[in-house]
Formats: sequence, C-alpha cells, structure tokens
Amino acid sequence: MLTRRLLLTAALLAPAARAAHATGLGGGGAQPPTPWTTGSAAVTPSGGAAVTSSRASAVASPIPLRFPRSTGPFLVGTSELHLVDQARSDPWVPSRTRELMVSVWYPAQAVGERAAYLPPGTAEVYGEGAASALQQPVGSVDWVGARSHGVLMAPVRRGRYPVVVFSPGFGVPRGLASVVVAELASRGYVVVTVDHTYEAAAVEFPGGRLEIQTLPATGYALTARATRIADVRFVLDQLTRLARGTNPDAAQRPLPDGLGQILDLGKIGAFGHSAGGITAADVMDVDRRVRAGIDLDGQLGYGYPDPASVPAVKHGTDRPFLLFGTGGTGPNGGPMTHHTEPSWRMFWENSTGWQRDLNLPNGRHYSFIDHQVLIPWFQRFFTVPPELIANTIGSADPAAVLRALRAYIPAFFDQHLRQRPQYGVWRHALPETTFIR
Repeated sequence: MLTRRLLLTAALLAPAARAAHATGLGGGGAQPPTPWTTGSAAVTPSGGAAVTSSRASAVASPIPLRFPRSTGPFLVGTSELHLVDQARSDPWVPSRTRELMVSVWYPAQAVGERAAYLPPGTAEVYGEGAASALQQPVGSVDWVGARSHGVLMAPVRRGRYPVVVFSPGFGVPRGLASVVVAELASRGYVVVTVDHTYEAAAVEFPGGRLEIQTLPATGYALTARATRIADVRFVLDQLTRLARGTNPDAAQRPLPDGLGQILDLGKIGAFGHSAGGITAADVMDVDRRVRAGIDLDGQLGYGYPDPASVPAVKHGTDRPFLLFGTGGTGPNGGPMTHHTEPSWRMFWENSTGWQRDLNLPNGRHYSFIDHQVLIPWFQRFFTVPPELIANTIGSADPAAVLRALRAYIPAFFDQHLRQRPQYGVWRHALPETTFIR
C-alpha cells in the first residue's frame, strides 16, 4: 500500500495519476494534502499530443521559470534517446513493446540553444495541475516555454566520465530533477534520466505522441517495482551499445558526436527520488554494474506487507549507499531515518558497505527535486498556498537545502565512483541537515 512518501508522489501532475489515486490506492490513515493534483487537461493515450487546456484563463504575460546555474566547472549538454526493448512486452499495455524515453546530460564544451525544461505535451499536462495547486489561472506560468541550463545537442567535452542513472518518483516526469542532474553533469558526470512509461503521468515520444499513466485500479506496486528494475537494466544495456559505437535510438536520430566515447561504464551509480530511490536499491540488488546508490526519501518496503521480505532489504548491499530523508515523511509524520522507518532500518542492518543516513529536519518530500527552487521562485510573484509549501518543501531555508544537495550528492559519487575521499563532507553537517548516527 502507498505510504505517505509515495502517496504524495503518486498524485502528481495529471488527471490520469489523480484518477488512479482516487481508487483508494493509498495506505491507511487520512490522505495528506498533495501538490499538483488537480487540473482539467485532457490527453489522448497515443497518436499525438492532443492536450486541451483552459487558455481563456491564461494571463497576458506568463511568469517565466528561472533555475539556478550549476556550480561545476563544465558546461552542460543534453540529448534524448527513444529506446525500444524488443524482447519485452509492456507490463501495463501488453499489446505494446516496452519503450522508454531517456535524457542524457553530459559535460559539454560549447554554448547553444538551451533544451526545453519539459517536452511541450508534458508541460501542458503539468501546467494544468500546477495551476490548480497554486491557485492561479492556467497559463500564469510558462511551463511550455521554460528552458533548462542544458544545451541541446552540445558538443561533448572529451574525456571519460562516470555514469549515473536517475529514476524519478512515482508519476513524476524525468525532467523534474533537472537542477540536481545538471549539477552532477557540470561536475563531470554523465547522468541518464529515465521516464517509466505508463507509470509516469505523461511521457512524450518523438512526433508529439503522448502516453499517459495506465495502471490497474489496485495491486500494481510489485509490478511497478519489477518494471522499473527491468527499465534501468535495459537502459544500462543500451548505454553499453552506445559506448561500443552503436546508436541505440529507435529512429537512429543523430546524437552528439563522441557521446558514447565519454561513458566510463566501469563507474556506474544510481539514485532517485521517492520510488526512484527504491529503484536504486532494487537495481543494486540484482545488477553488479551499479557500484553506488542513493535513496532520496523512498520507503523501501513499498508494496510488501512485511519489509523483511523485500529482496533489497533482506539482502542489504555490500556497496556504498546513502539514505537521505526529511523530518516529516517518516512513520506518523515524523522523521524518515533508519531509526524510525522499518525498511530503512533492516536495509541498514543488513548492509555491509559504506553507508550514511542524512536528514533534512525542516524539509519535506519534494525538497529533493525542482519544487525546492520553483516554489520560492513563485513566491516572488504571487502568494503560494501555505499548505502547499508545508507539504512539499517545508520550512527549511531553500538556499541551504540547495547547498546541501549540491554538496552531498556529488560528494557521495566523487568518493565512491572516483575514489576521491570526502572526509570533511561527512564530518560536519551543513545547515538544515543532520547526520543520523
């Protein structure tokens, strides 16, 4: 059953996600307020991005989105891949072959056109729900025109870089963690972000085809976990093809010259937010290619009546793993730590590799993704509902949280993929963070 952490994530963005949530998929107890849960967008499952929206209510000058620039020494490029797993039927739509959209973020050496923050159809769907949650007219925020700091198809910066796979939360599009992802790329990592088709609220494919969330009314938790594992392992296989000089894109669309040559597939990490953090642990349990992982506020017992029966929990890991929770997303609304959350405790006790448990006591579930910078930005232009703030990013100082994410996530991968010790980072907690001993 969905816990508070996953319940918040499952209801993001789209009417499809909202409909699935409304069937009673949540766990026991009252449903907490959820962000971005309502809207009037209508989408077609396939055959084109037929998205309708209440444009009549749009404001004359929509608010542009601004994101903090990455702090690493490298420019950031990005490109997307449409991947088709011919050996696998889609678990949610069995008549279809499993297909994914992923983005590759990498160190670049030239400026150019900045990539869209979200694909246009996804942005329309997202904007509908966001408008309702923010209590603003549809069109008040320019989601469709928003740009990330990644340069589209930028020339690669020559070298060899560790590879990190990012998996988003349940129902969340891969673009919603662009700030942290771009930060890693600016520090010399190739980061691959994955959309989990038919679980995500909306996934946009080449040509504008939009596939929306397609889940059964109940009983999808274990299928979702297994599907995510298979998705990430398939992506790793396709990266191997790319490194060997093959273009894995389904339509053989052009890629940045030399992209495959910069992949150091001997140094692979995984991280994710919420359900994506669970995915990082699950993949490490079955795939030795992943050498280090991070779980950002994901409850590892999701879908299992007894967390002790979760393979990743039961086995633990012999490789480095970072647990990073908040002060209000654990059991009974308390802190999410290995002392309070049973699945984290068992995973911690059964693991033999390097491990740390960090916490944002004043943060909340969405402190780990772009909500952390978007909501403070919106506050410059209009009053954001206090309940929305309390249940997405909490009361933590936004600048301090961003500093912590920029410090701990790259430091973890620097230490365990590059073998660059970060003793000082793990000795003294930064503002708004606590080390859980």
